[in-house]
Amino acid sequence: MALIKSVKLKVPSTSTVEKELSQPAGEVSIIKLVDGLILNAYESRASDIHLDPDDDALNVRLRVDGVLHHVFTLPKEIHPEVISRLKVLSGLRTDEHQTPQDGRIKFSSLAIGKDKKSTLSFDIRVSIIPTYHGENAVLRLLAEQGQVYELENIGLSERDLKIVKNATLFSYGMILVTGPTGSGKTTTLYTMLKKLNTPEVSIITVEDPIEYSMKNMNQIQVNPQTGLTFASGLRSILRQDPNIIMVGEIRDEETAGISVNAALTGHLLLSTIHTNDAATTLPRLLDMKVEPFLIASTVNIAIGQRLVRRICKDCRKEKELAGAEIDSLKESLPERVKLSTRKFFYGEGCSACGNSGYHGRIGIYEVLEVTPAVKRAITEQKSSDDLAEIARSEGMTTMVEDGIKKAEAGITSIEEVLRVMHE
Repeated sequence: MALIKSVKLKVPSTSTVEKELSQPAGEVSIIKLVDGLILNAYESRASDIHLDPDDDALNVRLRVDGVLHHVFTLPKEIHPEVISRLKVLSGLRTDEHQTPQDGRIKFSSLAIGKDKKSTLSFDIRVSIIPTYHGENAVLRLLAEQGQVYELENIGLSERDLKIVKNATLFSYGMILVTGPTGSGKTTTLYTMLKKLNTPEVSIITVEDPIEYSMKNMNQIQVNPQTGLTFASGLRSILRQDPNIIMVGEIRDEETAGISVNAALTGHLLLSTIHTNDAATTLPRLLDMKVEPFLIASTVNIAIGQRLVRRICKDCRKEKELAGAEIDSLKESLPERVKLSTRKFFYGEGCSACGNSGYHGRIGIYEVLEVTPAVKRAITEQKSSDDLAEIARSEGMTTMVEDGIKKAEAGITSIEEVLRVMHE
């Protein structure tokens, strides 16, 4: 079975970019070209723009719904000017070409909708690094595009949603979200903070970077150059009388220690941690020199997650797998995962989804609740496999099982679940 459908992404409103590319190299308006690339990426629902120099061209790729697509090839002659324009917009040094640089653009443009004109405004994170063929740039578009996230619509099952909601009602303890880069951890944290954000509580965050500005919260940006790290920021936060704290990531022993102490002393602390699944989160804290009884006392839940692409509703088709395909699929899945149907779905590809067959993404989750049985296993320093087995015996659905359920329901494709889990 192919794990991913290979398609050429159709992108909307390319007129500005194509118009500039049709000009002779010396007459291209770099300002219009760069603005056109950003607008084109926004309209394509891209999260990132990659500008990759080659020996004879500058390749432009867009990451849409987590997958990169090649969309434009720019002349090599304008490569230095495009990079210089990005540096000017993001306040970086234009005379430095051999050092990585990071900046931020506050992009605004006039957007013309069906009924009226409006000002489009969002932030862009810029990363530029020197490569063999010249400077490469990656732009992260920090634009929600009108999506209002609620706990009810991020893809949690009924059981998991109930556990997560209950965990947010605690006035102390830790909620940890885990998964690789780009798996939607920060979005999950923001969704919980949005639910918790009321006038009666003080919420302070320390992030790297601040991805979205949220009202009625104090958000702190990590800045290692001034000594403002997760650990030092967290120490300062504790003197600001917060009820709820969000730490962008627990990545070292010092941050782990302060986080656990904050959770013990009457604060609800939300954070992310890099592990493969929910069960591995707890031994990871042990690796950071946190005492087992403290982990058992402070962690309320651990959420493991990935993002899968949703099948486009406009071109969704049903397909029935043959016996050989079912056998092949079973070999790719853990033994405990059972299939309840032979019928699955796929996206045929249409104008609404840019011919990709997918439109948008949704999470697949496993929510490990720290029950008395799990607490005992933590204090006994049981392995992550043992913790996972206990959690499954108490009703936890694994990410693979959650993904298969969403594939059977026609929300995503079986190929997409396999792709994400194999990554």
